Amino acid sequence: MLQVKNLTFAYNHDSILRELSFKVEAGEHVSIIGASGSGKSSLLKLIYGEFDLNDGQIFWNDTEILGPKFNLVTGYDFIKYLSQEFDLMPYTSVEENVGHYLSNFFPKEKKERIKELLEVVELLDVSQTKVKLLSGGQKQRVALARAIAKDPKLILLDEPFSHIDNFKKHTLRRKVFNYFKKKNITCIVATHDKEDVLGYSDRVLVLLDKQIIANNTPKNLFKNPKLPIIASFFNEFNILDSYGIVYAHEIRVSKNASLQAIVKQSFFRGKYYLIEAVFNKESIFFEHDSELPENSIVNFEVFRSQTNET
Repeated sequence: MLQVKNLTFAYNHDSILRELSFKVEAGEHVSIIGASGSGKSSLLKLIYGEFDLNDGQIFWNDTEILGPKFNLVTGYDFIKYLSQEFDLMPYTSVEENVGHYLSNFFPKEKKERIKELLEVVELLDVSQTKVKLLSGGQKQRVALARAIAKDPKLILLDEPFSHIDNFKKHTLRRKVFNYFKKKNITCIVATHDKEDVLGYSDRVLVLLDKQIIANNTPKNLFKNPKLPIIASFFNEFNILDSYGIVYAHEIRVSKNASLQAIVKQSFFRGKYYLIEAVFNKESIFFEHDSELPENSIVNFEVFRSQTNET
């Protein structure tokens, strides 16, 4: 289990994180979300031991995670950290990069392990290609495979699919996160992408103003967004008098409804159109099954999907 106790951290006296406390169970998948600059990456680096804390403690089971003041070499054998910068060997093959930290005493087992990892990240077809010839997304997948090569107890991922195109991203995400669950690898992911969270995360930590403002399941946070920053992570939303935070999918056009808005424009989103309209001199957004004429008047109502879960 990971335990973070009253963690406080500052860069050059500029406070980044203040009095953070939380636990992550073995095998649990936790996402960290928040606006750019909220401290997501810094928190991962602190858990890895890359920086020294100003105050507080971090433990993995009975081992205290300490920074460079105490450790000559950053990090611990049971933790792997994948940043947004890939530390790869550009002039060697994908296969050699992935197997870099695997023992050469058992060549057959090493070869089988490399093949297994390349299947997880979908790179078998370029196993003999030099890394310098790969795309940014392929390099990210090589770095991911190398990070999990020795099955760490805890893996820290900073925007792990940010360089990967949508043609690969969905299947790769499923394979990687399912692999972690199968191997009981504790996973902490800092992300801006709700697709990294929904369907995979057991819990979500929301960072705002240097603190954790929410620690809950994705389902509960989605259904009960207490603050605009939480709602904005999941979907387009509005703030309406008497209703509070209302997602775009919670507004429905109805001829008999009492609320009226003037259509400004329509955006095709595949299964639906996102409509921007003016209500009480402010823009609102709602989903509709067809494009609506500009400047047309629509009546709408709010139907809430939230529950009282906490």
